[in-house]
Amino acid sequence: MGVVEDLADALARDAIEAAERLGDDRLVEDMARAIGAGSTTAEEAFLTAVRIRLAIARGRRFLEERDARAKGTAGPAPSGSPGT
Repeated sequence: MGVVEDLADALARDAIEAAERLGDDRLVEDMARAIGAGSTTAEEAFLTAVRIRLAIARGRRFLEERDARAKGTAGPAPSGSPGT
């Protein structure tokens, strides 16, 4: 990755963790706006990194739930989409 992507990914990781810790669903959006005020390129890299990290986390949860059900160690399947 390039410098912009590396920095944006590190900030995305920190932002996601902070949003979860603080219970603040708007933190990432607010950060994106603040970043975009200085650089739209950095804003887009940040949002891309956030989307990728959240999608990968949903995929991992889906796989873990499916694997647990196959082994008979999970409860009933959750309603709605996986990872929601």
